Amino acid sequence: MPAEETRATSGFRVTDLEPPNEASPPDAEAVASDAGPPRRPRRRLRTLGSYALLTAGGIIILFPIYVTVVNSLLPPDQLVHQPPPLFPTHPQWGHYVTAWTSGSMSKYMATSAIMTAIIVVGQLITSILAAYAFAFLHFPFKRTLFVVCLATLMIPLEVTFITNLDTITSLHWFNTYEGLSVPFLATGFGIFLMRQAFLQIPRDLQEAAQLDGYGHLRFMTRVAVPLARPSLAALAVFSFLSAWNQYLWPLVSTGGSTPLYTVQLGLKQLLGTQVSAIPVSLAGAVIAFVPLVILLLIFQKQLVRSLTAGAVK
Repeated sequence: MPAEETRATSGFRVTDLEPPNEASPPDAEAVASDAGPPRRPRRRLRTLGSYALLTAGGIIILFPIYVTVVNSLLPPDQLVHQPPPLFPTHPQWGHYVTAWTSGSMSKYMATSAIMTAIIVVGQLITSILAAYAFAFLHFPFKRTLFVVCLATLMIPLEVTFITNLDTITSLHWFNTYEGLSVPFLATGFGIFLMRQAFLQIPRDLQEAAQLDGYGHLRFMTRVAVPLARPSLAALAVFSFLSAWNQYLWPLVSTGGSTPLYTVQLGLKQLLGTQVSAIPVSLAGAVIAFVPLVILLLIFQKQLVRSLTAGAVK
């Protein structure tokens, strides 16, 4: 071997021929310590906080109802106790019997049920027909008429009060079921709610229905209305609540005639000037509240679906 090559090779070291050391993988415990506490306890804390807020809100809302039920079961002499009792030791269930029989709550609820049924059915029919026209039909001044319907929501009942009273009087509907219900058979809110529900129906369904020979009436009854059932149920609940809780219009349109008194007017009759009548009137209020609770429990899912419709695409 030549001397020059010997001198060149003698300059190499063993460490120069070895590959460089790769970085060792990070320790899992070190990474976990750097990332901070795990997310699961944070989620639990958020969940507990949410449930705590919901529980507090539920207690605030339900406490007046609980006090009403308790006071309806107390003897009259315990109503003035300080602090008031929060649980009836000797419940007086006879107050409910007195309110139902002697207080004529059965007649008042029957009158309210008939009036409410007429109003709810009328508002559902008129809202479906008008909303379908605004959603699917094309006619002159369509947007103008829709704006006029929405403008009726800003008109309070007191503005049209005298006009409606003169109308039912001229039609000889004073102190009748027609006079109680006919002025409320149409509502701008129902038209707006159902129109928004119909607008969410794909146009492809309408075109497919037209190819199958469906006209507007068959498409509305067999396709549009079944798809808008959540909004329809929500409208029925809102109409029921507004009709059931009416006080001023039944008072004026009946002229103080007791046979056509509604539930709200009947509760006013139950409340006398004596302290002994207070538990009976509270028992009547609980009786009038029961149909609303049953209705909300039945249509709870439909209400939630209607309120969340269109939130997620």
